[in-house]
Amino acid sequence: MSSMLVSGMSEWSLAELPMDRWMSLLPPPLWDIPLYHLAIPGSHNAITYCLDMNDRSPMDLLQPDMLQKLDKYMKPLIRPFVYKWAVAQEYNIKQQLDCGIRYCDLRIAHRPNDPSTDLYFYHGVYTTVTVQTVLLEIREWLDAHPGEVVILSFSHFLGLSQELHMLLLTTIRNTFTSKICPKMEQLTLRNLWSMGYQVIVSYEHNMSGYHSELWPHIPYWWANKCKAESLIEVFEQKKQHGRPGNGFFVTGINLTEDLKYICTHPTETLKDLVMSTYPALLEWVKEQTPGAKPGTLNIIAGDFITECHFVPCVVRLNEKLLKWSS
Repeated sequence: MSSMLVSGMSEWSLAELPMDRWMSLLPPPLWDIPLYHLAIPGSHNAITYCLDMNDRSPMDLLQPDMLQKLDKYMKPLIRPFVYKWAVAQEYNIKQQLDCGIRYCDLRIAHRPNDPSTDLYFYHGVYTTVTVQTVLLEIREWLDAHPGEVVILSFSHFLGLSQELHMLLLTTIRNTFTSKICPKMEQLTLRNLWSMGYQVIVSYEHNMSGYHSELWPHIPYWWANKCKAESLIEVFEQKKQHGRPGNGFFVTGINLTEDLKYICTHPTETLKDLVMSTYPALLEWVKEQTPGAKPGTLNIIAGDFITECHFVPCVVRLNEKLLKWSS
């Protein structure tokens, strides 16, 4: 397969690989390219498929004060709007990994007034599923897919004390054990496979500097736009300034709706917005290139990642690296 890919790209396409095993099936010339320079599909707000829909969950504390007050007194009216725009993924974590996702945006929170030490994910409201449950599901999936590597980006940490941070770190260590990749120079698939590493843990907190298994926060290009054309314009400007650092970075092709947009589109959902713009965004993605040069992209994250062939589109970008190495 690898010889066909290198010598005649028309005979085979990386987009045709089984997406649950695409990393382990990449041709050998890509095994020695740093993961920083591969094109990797990612899931923005990965754990929003299990938001608490029965109104038990308080609204997360990052929402505007006015919205929190309206929710307190007019919950039946406000919550449907919150849910419509908070769900960014419909498939559970194992299904997302099966679809080829290898970067997960994990936003961690401790629910207010919760006497337990349970941690959840959140986006607008909190999830019904705990962090520990999701991490165990990822571990089970990795056990069944020994050639795949996932990048878990832990961030936001709403309501976490230092003690809860340490508890989360202990949970991560106990769940993934020897699969966790410590900070290392040669971050290639060949090296990771040889040492049995399958999990890269990025942690948006200063404690990442004190623990060898915690990689620093991964920069995320977020355009904060609700139109595809505006988002693409922002990214093209950013590309002119080069990559942010020498490691991983994420280009988030996720659109952001503001209150004005929501109020003027009362029957729409986030998925409606995403689906209307995916064709234009993916045409732009197809024109991008991975690699080490200025203007290249690395991780590309989106909402509703099973739609519109998003994942195969990103994986196929790695064919451009094969053309250069042939």
